[in-house]
Amino acid sequence: MTTSFDDARRASITRHTNETDIDVRLNLDGSGQADLSTGIGFFDHMLEQVARHGLLDLYVCCQGDLHVDGHHSIEDVGIAIGQALRQAVGDARGICRYGHSYVPLDEALSRVVLDISGRPGLVMHADFTASMIGQLDTQLVREFFQALANHAAITLHIDCLRGDNAHHQAETIFKAFGRALRMALTRDERAAGQVPSTKGVL
Repeated sequence: MTTSFDDARRASITRHTNETDIDVRLNLDGSGQADLSTGIGFFDHMLEQVARHGLLDLYVCCQGDLHVDGHHSIEDVGIAIGQALRQAVGDARGICRYGHSYVPLDEALSRVVLDISGRPGLVMHADFTASMIGQLDTQLVREFFQALANHAAITLHIDCLRGDNAHHQAETIFKAFGRALRMALTRDERAAGQVPSTKGVL
């Protein structure tokens, strides 16, 4: 698959630890293309939702200690994507800054609201109806978003409002995150050159 990384709002992150080797490339002004290999199929599927609905081009390659479990891989991918997002956003001049989205999938419904604030924070309420979705431990969904919020320095509120099927619950969360991020990152021509804060800096 050919993934484009031609716009200035892009970043590359390499993260190597004793537990994971990760390469991430991110283009905020992409077309929703994704090239993903984490070793956890359902997690790849969820990251693809973020790329597609956020109109991001996203490349992730993670080789992790999956013989232990998925925790290190999923958390460290969150760290790397968060670092890439912060790098690509830069000083945030001209962006809308805030984003929100409600996404349904059959019986499930989730809401994500975020602020590219320079202040990391996560508030998440999601009672998954199953402990595993494929090879993904549903406890690790929070770990992913916590790591991403911390390293992207964004404020992130996630609520799964209802749902009976855990696959549907997770998918609505990741899709809503992608769409909220897309809104927040959109350039506002009226605010061109301005940092979206009365402080003058995020």
